[in-house]
Amino acid sequence: MTDTTLYLIKAFILGIVEGLTEFIPVSSTGHLILIGDWLNFESSQGKVFEVVIQLGSILAVMWIFRARLLQLIRGTLTGVPSEVAFTRNLLIAFLPAAVIGAIFIKSIKQVFYHPSVVVVTLVLGGLIMLYVERRTRHTPGDVPGAADDTASDERATARTLEQITWKQALGVGVAQCLAMIPGTSRSGATIIGGMIAGIQRKTATEFSFFLAMPTMLGAAVYDMYKNMDLLTQHDLSGIAVGFIAAFLSAMVVVRAVLRFVANHTYRVFAWYRIVFGAIVAAWIFTR
Repeated sequence: MTDTTLYLIKAFILGIVEGLTEFIPVSSTGHLILIGDWLNFESSQGKVFEVVIQLGSILAVMWIFRARLLQLIRGTLTGVPSEVAFTRNLLIAFLPAAVIGAIFIKSIKQVFYHPSVVVVTLVLGGLIMLYVERRTRHTPGDVPGAADDTASDERATARTLEQITWKQALGVGVAQCLAMIPGTSRSGATIIGGMIAGIQRKTATEFSFFLAMPTMLGAAVYDMYKNMDLLTQHDLSGIAVGFIAAFLSAMVVVRAVLRFVANHTYRVFAWYRIVFGAIVAAWIFTR
């Protein structure tokens, strides 16, 4: 097997990992850093590779929500109040990460992109998710026949995208800033941030998907603009393979997540984060 073939196989694997993990609250960047390290994946612009293959995932979301997205665009342009309010909320939620990212992203990547950081944020994020889910759901005795993992969100004040207030959107945007630290999870931060702000779980998940569009598109375009002249043909071939793999796997995951959160909490993902973080910690200390 040639070095180029092996490189493309590794890029394909990382693309699958990206698509599978981008829209569940387990941190796609954390998984890419760790699995890329395990695979000894070498790209002259590894961080750009990670950001650009995320574009494949976000295009999958845009395709799945294409009808709703077109409705949002048309409604905003024609002044439909509910669509204008939704667009306003997306802009409010987008701005904090855009401003912080533009100023500090280079320093954040230099300081925090390390497996040990991922371990801490994976475990801490899992514990926070367990706390928030415990705070927002019914206990089994509250609803006859309810299972421990039943999604109820009794305290939620916003149960549809149209009911989200600008203050709740701002809370989601502030939470999204935490996702710049690898291992935190952008989807996890925005979904849990939304639930803390009073947004129903499924609605918070949908809002997180829509918020991912400007956030991840902006990050990908910015990184490509800043680093395109540094990318080699070798890098571009890997990015193309990873992009396609991420797109295809994300198409499957997004639909599955929306079905899952309609009737379940995120507790299973919280425990996954904690267990995975422990495994990674053991790997770091024994390698």
